[in-house]
Amino acid sequence: MGKEIWKPGNFIYPVPAVLVSCQDREGRKNLFTAAWTGTVCTNPPMAYVSVRPERYSYHMLRETEEFVINLTTEAMARDVDFCGVKSGRDVDKWRETGLTPGEASAVKAPIVLESPVNVECQVTEVLELGSHHMFLALVKAILVDEVLMDEKGRFCFEEARPLAYSHGAYCGLSEAIGSFGYSIRKKSTKTRKNQKKNR
Repeated sequence: MGKEIWKPGNFIYPVPAVLVSCQDREGRKNLFTAAWTGTVCTNPPMAYVSVRPERYSYHMLRETEEFVINLTTEAMARDVDFCGVKSGRDVDKWRETGLTPGEASAVKAPIVLESPVNVECQVTEVLELGSHHMFLALVKAILVDEVLMDEKGRFCFEEARPLAYSHGAYCGLSEAIGSFGYSIRKKSTKTRKNQKKNR
């Protein structure tokens, strides 16, 4: 099997399709879709979002140094796409999508109430990399929907049917294949007995 050589580019897929919410000093709120986002450090907990300087929300991030990363679901896919192709300069995305701004717990930027997870962020540094500027941020708080917690206190994000982005397409991630460490985890005695019975 051969390999085809492509020119350098962004090809680490899939990535989360998130809605970033922010506001300016006057309290004007906006939403935009971002795929260039993720975790950068565990301790202290840090995340990032990379934004083009010409984006309408860019000045809001610079002014307030706060934003919220709102994880999205398959049910939100149309709204996620709309917030990525329309500019806050031209439309009120909250009104057009029907998404609801809510109050965050640790920052002034709004959360998206329909999002199952809201990651509240405080900017610590801006790296002007080229086409995008990376906003590195401390995670100040995380809000999660209580309905996604099971009786043992485990967060079951797969039940929210999370949304991802892969090379121009929105994709669902609704099925969990395994949990961390499952490849080396010893099978329980009960499981081994059941496997023997079924042989």
